[in-house]
Amino acid sequence: MRIDLCGVRGSTPAPGSSYERYGGHTSCVALTPDGAGAPRLILDAGTGIRAATELLGARAFAGTILLSHLHWDHIQGLPFFGGGDREDSEVSVLVPDQQNGQGALEVLTRAMSPPFFPVAPDALRGSWRFATIDAGSSSHSGFEVLAREIPHKGGRTFGFRVSDGRATFTYMPDHCPTSLGPGPDGYGEYHEAALELARGSDVIVHDAQLLASELGAEAAMGHSCGEYAVELARRAGARSVQLFHHRPNRTDEELAEIERTLPADPAVALARQGATLLL
Repeated sequence: MRIDLCGVRGSTPAPGSSYERYGGHTSCVALTPDGAGAPRLILDAGTGIRAATELLGARAFAGTILLSHLHWDHIQGLPFFGGGDREDSEVSVLVPDQQNGQGALEVLTRAMSPPFFPVAPDALRGSWRFATIDAGSSSHSGFEVLAREIPHKGGRTFGFRVSDGRATFTYMPDHCPTSLGPGPDGYGEYHEAALELARGSDVIVHDAQLLASELGAEAAMGHSCGEYAVELARRAGARSVQLFHHRPNRTDEELAEIERTLPADPAVALARQGATLLL
C-alpha cells in the first residue's frame, strides 16, 4: 500500500513562506493498492486533493473518495480535483450517513451550489456517484475499510481503518476525545472506537491540531493534541504515528520545535504535505 499525504493542514489552508516545509493544503490522503499505478481511494477532499491529480499522471481518477465528515476543510477541494472533473473519470463519493434523511448529494449541494459556489457536485464532468455509508465494514476500490463514529464537534464524523490484507492504515483527522471526559491523563478518553481503529495498525494519521497546554481553552472546537495520539498508539499497539491537521497558524518553525520533542517509541513524526508512506 502506498499512502500519499496530499494535505495535512487543518481548518483553513495556510499559504505563504512560513508554511512551506510542512505544507498548507487541508486534509487529503491518497491510497494506491499494490500493483496499481495510481491512487484508487482518497480520504477527504480538502484543498490537498488538487495534489492528488498530479499522482494520476495523465489518467482520469477511477475510484472512491471517502469523506470523514463534511466540514469545509475536508470538502472544499472537491470541485478542484482535476483528475475527477473530466469526461472519462469514474468517481464514487461516500459520506457518513447523516441520520436525518438527507442523501449525500443533497448535503454536499448545500455547500457547493449557488450562491456559495457556481457549480453543483452533480455538474462535475465524468461519471460521479454520491452515496452515504454507515459505521461498519465495507470494500472500496481494492481496500477493506472499517468505519467507526468518533467524537468531533459539528456533524457526524468517522474514523477509518483501511487494509489491503497485508498492511493497515488508520485515519482519524478530526477527533475530540475530551468530549467523552478527561481520561487518565487529561488528554481525553481512550474510547473503544478509537482503540478498535488503531489496534495493531502500521501507521495512524491522527488529529494533533492542539498542544496539551491548549486543550483547556480550545478543545471545545473539536480537536485533540499530539500527546493523545501518541498514547493511543501505545495502548493500541500501533507501530507509528503521523501527527496531522496542523493548526493553520502554526508556522514551520513552531512545528519543527514540536518535532524535536517527539518520542522514538512508537515512531512519531509530524505529517508533511507531499510525503509518501510505503506499507
